[in-house]
Amino acid sequence: MAETLTQTTGRRKTSVARVRFYSGTGNVSINGRNLETYFPMTGHRARLMEPLKVTESEGSFDIKVKVEGGGTTGQVDAIRLGIARSLIELDPDLRPLLKKGGFLTRDDRRVEPKRYGLRKARRAPQFTKR
Repeated sequence: MAETLTQTTGRRKTSVARVRFYSGTGNVSINGRNLETYFPMTGHRARLMEPLKVTESEGSFDIKVKVEGGGTTGQVDAIRLGIARSLIELDPDLRPLLKKGGFLTRDDRRVEPKRYGLRKARRAPQFTKR
């Protein structure tokens, strides 16, 4: 295996992705599986590859990802953030471009916890006047 160029972390909701860049030809593997089998939906794959498209660095690196927790959308966004951070580590001049595209902003929204006396986080039981 080639030497690791950079390793970064991306997070979203409860998903955590460790992204490693290697010099290569553009292969992306996630948890030991290729991109097409791990994310069959084309929208997810396109969202994941956006930072590479914007910086015109598709096919320049092999990317290995270990991701855990959350659902598919959370995992996609965690990987996307990790890829953007790796690109900046490799070339700090890309920061303004990625920042403008919104790839470096960590989405900190989470599920609100359920509170006692309510059905969900905010949904109260039905009120009957008479």
